[in-house]
Amino acid sequence: MGLALGMDFGTSGARAIMLDIADAIAINPDRAIVAQATCTYNRQHPQVWKTSLFSLLEQLPLDCRQQIKRILINGTSATVLFCDEQGEAIAPPLMYNDDRGKAMIPQIQGFAPADHLVLSATSSLAKLLWGLENLSLDGSIYFLHQADWLASLLHGQLGISDYHNALKLGYDVQNLCYPDWFPQLPNHLTLPKVYTPGEAIAPILPQIAQQFSLPPDCLICAGTTDSIAAFIASGASIPGDGVTSLGSTLALKLLSETPVNNSQYGIYSHRFGDRWLVGGASNTGGAVLRHFFSDVELETLSSQINPNPESPLDYYPLLKKGDRFPINDPNLLPRLDPRPEDPIQFLHGLLQGIARIEALGYQRLSELGATPLQRLYTAGGGAKSNTWSQIRQTYLSVPFLTPISPLAAYGSARLALKFISE
Repeated sequence: MGLALGMDFGTSGARAIMLDIADAIAINPDRAIVAQATCTYNRQHPQVWKTSLFSLLEQLPLDCRQQIKRILINGTSATVLFCDEQGEAIAPPLMYNDDRGKAMIPQIQGFAPADHLVLSATSSLAKLLWGLENLSLDGSIYFLHQADWLASLLHGQLGISDYHNALKLGYDVQNLCYPDWFPQLPNHLTLPKVYTPGEAIAPILPQIAQQFSLPPDCLICAGTTDSIAAFIASGASIPGDGVTSLGSTLALKLLSETPVNNSQYGIYSHRFGDRWLVGGASNTGGAVLRHFFSDVELETLSSQINPNPESPLDYYPLLKKGDRFPINDPNLLPRLDPRPEDPIQFLHGLLQGIARIEALGYQRLSELGATPLQRLYTAGGGAKSNTWSQIRQTYLSVPFLTPISPLAAYGSARLALKFISE
């Protein structure tokens, strides 16, 4: 049946994973991955992304490249850029965490619904409006997300996105259209046409196919965001499945029969086929742990913790005041006292505190209308800690399942198979 290629463009590097389509459809992860490649970069710039894209293709074995039938790319959510008619970036990209759009929030409040996620300094729409006011944008202009632009290098068509990336632009993922309240934009600016993630856009450009020895009928698919690709990679598939990312921060995603959108808690829902992927994130997480301990200390000390007795320490681990989810309080102070002299006891208290916040997070999603948590997968660096997993299970009281893969590129490749019957 051929191979599917998933590509993940993250904050510090990119990865490509090739799946055997037949084995992947059979969910045989031990056999499905036939090749992978990685590259790192130290700055975010379209030319760096392009170089990395082509580097990943070149690294893959020639005999594998010749069998690729579908390619899908994910990028960081709300990383955007303005391009001219040739697809050349007019200005440096506005990254996922760029908050210059905060100056546009009063303007957006004038037309967007009060509870909408575009009312964020880092939303794609805030960046779009900021760019229109602050950048020299002459001639025909395209506004694209990172994954959109990278895919266009392969299929040659500008102005195409997917409804995962377009959510923070204001795209209505329930009715699959731009909403009536969407602002009037200059005629010379083209908004992306929005596809279903995984849907085939077009065959690969002949010159790209020839350059990298790819089949001329290889299809380039509409992409997704890095976090959703990671969710797909886990294997989570039924309502009530959750994926906790234990990275620098604590991020929760829960597959739900119903959407939940609540700007008070920073909760919003991605369309996920005919279901919804409800998410929230806390400022607690691995960054707090690494503030007090090195990676070696974390591994050594956690192995000495007895996870069964409850720690008497009642921590809410934060590096600075303020959290939005599951407690919405910009003045919430970190709770890290008392600090015992024994570092093992201190780490136990921190791990337990984060586990309590995670459990409260899933409880909050359920209280607001999401399908209650039934099974849990874990991603991110914290997933490697058996001790932490045992502590978390005490508070979450649901089965913990092993992800099919921890890699977002794997999720992109799986998503590329969504319309494989085409």
